[in-house]
Amino acid sequence: MLLSIDGVSRTYTDSDSTVHAVDDVSLQVAAGEFVAVQGASGSGKSTLLLMAGGLLKPDSGHVQVNGQDPYCLKPDARAEFRAQNIGFVFQQFHLVPYLSVLDNILAPALAVSEPETRARARALQLIEQFGLSDRQQHVPAKLSSGERQRAAMARALLNEPKLILADEPTGNLDHNNADTLLGYLSDFATAGGAVLLVTHDDRAVACAQRVVHLQNGRIAEPVVNAVSSRR
Repeated sequence: MLLSIDGVSRTYTDSDSTVHAVDDVSLQVAAGEFVAVQGASGSGKSTLLLMAGGLLKPDSGHVQVNGQDPYCLKPDARAEFRAQNIGFVFQQFHLVPYLSVLDNILAPALAVSEPETRARARALQLIEQFGLSDRQQHVPAKLSSGERQRAAMARALLNEPKLILADEPTGNLDHNNADTLLGYLSDFATAGGAVLLVTHDDRAVACAQRVVHLQNGRIAEPVVNAVSSRR
């Protein structure tokens, strides 16, 4: 199992209130699976994704990615583990504004023991694959939203991860660019990777093999089959 989430919970407390953002959630995603998590704003989707990605330690429960609990690792080792095993795709792209497309895509190679020549060759291959060859020296501000998300997807794939975690990745895209991105995610799963996507987008849900509904931090109903539109 590429991703195993077992009874994770996360609570946020301030002077006025306590919020159980995620409450005893268990979920597994196997190689070759595309799983969507759907729920209203505040249901715990993004918190669950951050815990799955080794970015936010659960208050209780366990996470394993490719058989390893990232929270058992020291911070530097955890960062390297994430870079080797997980690709992240976000709604806001999170490209470094002063770096070119090429350098943004190359950024994850800095966290792993990767020969520079091999990483660069891989980045150039991805740039061509994602139709960004004439944009590789542009900074993000010079790109369209679709181009930014393609660059972010290429960056997520640079280190050949086994798992992609996507947080509302179609939220800033038009219909055509959203379909293109969902096709890339579906292809990644078809090739043997695992995808966990949180979304409000019904088109994204339709691409998933399974859908998990979150409500108030808990799985609201059993996992249901979704109509697959894999390409």
